[in-house]
Amino acid sequence: MIGHELSGRYEIITRIGGGGMALVYKAHDVLLNRKVAVKVLRQQFVHDEEFIRRFRREAQSAAALSHPNVVSIYDVGQEDDTHYIVMEYIEGNNLNEIIKERAPLQAEEAIRVAIQICDALEHAHHNQIIHRDIKPHNILIGKNGRVKVTDFGIARAVTSSTITQTGSMVGSVHYFSPEHAKGSATGEKSDLYSLGIVLYQMVTGKLPFLGESPISIALKHLQEHFAEPKELNPYIPQSVENVILKAMRKNQNERYASASEMLLDLETCLQPERLKEPKIEFSNPDLDETRVMPAIRGSIADTLAGTVVSSKPEKLQTAGADEKDKEPDDRWDSSKLEESPGKRKWVKPVVTVASTLVIIALVYWGAMTVLGWFDIEEVDVPYVVNMTETEARTTLVQAGLKVEEPTMYTDKEGIPKDTVYEQSKANQRVKVGSFIKLYVSTGPKLSQAADYTGKSYEDTVSALVALGVDEDNIDKTPAFSDEAPGTILDQTPKAGEDYDPKKAKFNFTVSQGKETFPMPSLIDKSEAEAVALLQSKGLVINETDIVREASYKEKGTVIAQYPYEPNAEVTKGAAITLTVSSGLPEDALEYTFNIVISPAKAGKSSEIRIVYSDARGQNIEAVKRKIKDTQTFPVKVVLDPNTEAMVTIYRDNEFTDTFSKTYDEVKSGAESTPETIPGDEEPPPDQPALTEENPTDGNTTTNNQQ
Repeated sequence: MIGHELSGRYEIITRIGGGGMALVYKAHDVLLNRKVAVKVLRQQFVHDEEFIRRFRREAQSAAALSHPNVVSIYDVGQEDDTHYIVMEYIEGNNLNEIIKERAPLQAEEAIRVAIQICDALEHAHHNQIIHRDIKPHNILIGKNGRVKVTDFGIARAVTSSTITQTGSMVGSVHYFSPEHAKGSATGEKSDLYSLGIVLYQMVTGKLPFLGESPISIALKHLQEHFAEPKELNPYIPQSVENVILKAMRKNQNERYASASEMLLDLETCLQPERLKEPKIEFSNPDLDETRVMPAIRGSIADTLAGTVVSSKPEKLQTAGADEKDKEPDDRWDSSKLEESPGKRKWVKPVVTVASTLVIIALVYWGAMTVLGWFDIEEVDVPYVVNMTETEARTTLVQAGLKVEEPTMYTDKEGIPKDTVYEQSKANQRVKVGSFIKLYVSTGPKLSQAADYTGKSYEDTVSALVALGVDEDNIDKTPAFSDEAPGTILDQTPKAGEDYDPKKAKFNFTVSQGKETFPMPSLIDKSEAEAVALLQSKGLVINETDIVREASYKEKGTVIAQYPYEPNAEVTKGAAITLTVSSGLPEDALEYTFNIVISPAKAGKSSEIRIVYSDARGQNIEAVKRKIKDTQTFPVKVVLDPNTEAMVTIYRDNEFTDTFSKTYDEVKSGAESTPETIPGDEEPPPDQPALTEENPTDGNTTTNNQQ
């Protein structure tokens, strides 16, 4: 079946489950490009009209429902002798697997699951559909926590023709309602009873009724009381136990009236004010617990009786018959007694009594011996799932049980090697010496890591995901190297090592190319400084890479760098070209301003600052100095055609004067004459000095005015 494209649309990928009636496969819907689950009727039933009818009824029942907690039906069809149903594919586990792995569950988690099951039942009941087989195996829980009810294969529509239907027992006896066990009509309350058992199992980790045979379990549903949840798990809130006790009443009238009523109780049972509510009380004892069991009608009697024919009465009867028919070997001759009537009159009664006692003793001994053969002590089967095989064998032997050989060894994803993942007769009570079958994991199927060094990281990730590795488990560590960016340099696990695709974590060291760093600025540095800086950074500069050209920069000064501008990312080993000033252009002219500057006040210091603008740039600072007497400051400027050089003087941070020369003036041969910046003259002896109170006498002029 695997690899087959059903009806030209559903490509069968792998088997994911199955039951007595059908097998379930994971498939790909090539038309809608999505994963689906395909349930296929087993081949032995393809000519059985009853199974085909039941199989089709499952599709009809589930297709009539549209609810987030019910598995959706997409399609139903037949290809030759293959009958199939296409349904929603749920990525996750069924509740039975979760109970086996983690039960007892926390009350909050159990109630959250039960609420969603009950919500689904409310929707089904509202649509007049009774599920009739609520059990953990039929509850799917997706990875997002969403609960989905599935397997409506024995669901019944509530109509006049089915309300009175009796005598048919279909489903799982551990989750039967009493009325189901009797073969009576089952209704909404039967589903609620089964949900009560599922909730019981979630919070205790145990089933309420166990037995050696289906009939013994069915009778317990009818007649016996179960251990209350808080006896098995005292941490269960009383409000949660109350929900279970009410749902599992044998008397239907004392259960929840509807799924809606039970849903409301589930939604509120974990509210703080309800956690310690009183234990629920019922007005009368559960009637079916003490009632004489009615005759089990119809096919249920045949079904159950066929599984539990006891050999004890038959063998006891045989043993008794053997003793009854047996005649004594020593028979007394009555004529001999008559020969001595006085002497032997007592012999006959004594012999009769003695013989009778011997026969009774033999019968008793025989009966006790036969009973001893069958009256073997019973023990609870230890739950050994998740133990190592050695621990499981030791536990079973200590309990008086035996391990059935051969043990089944299977690749099992998610289960460590040598760990028991399944056992027979779990949660049952059996005779001492009974055989228990163990199913042991050989560990997940391992793959061998290939050598990915030198390959593309992106291509490698795609290849690993195709092998089943979770992309979230693939990490990379960037590193500088001479390899092209994105090339794998190293890997963990190493090439040749085994790994589990579902759990393995891969780490790759991936090249991000050569190391880069910001390109330094070389402009205005001397040639020697620039070359030394480049070499210190691991960059390459040769004499042939230095271009010299005239400029207004000082000779030997870097005026350009190529191909990397300052702060651009550059890698080690990159070649750099420099343009270096070879001196002034031929048509450039030089001129020197001779500026004579006096302090603002004679005998007092002044701070002098001189800036100039010429062909080399604007506002270049030439002088900054303090003086106490008159000094001359030569300022050399460079002019190119059609330009003007300008010198500006600041004294004590105040603008004082500006001098300029044009290119044509200098070219015409104008001599450099001194430019004077005088200070303030000393006031006459009979004239008061200028002070803050007397800042001016009205006759003083400034240097600029002069």
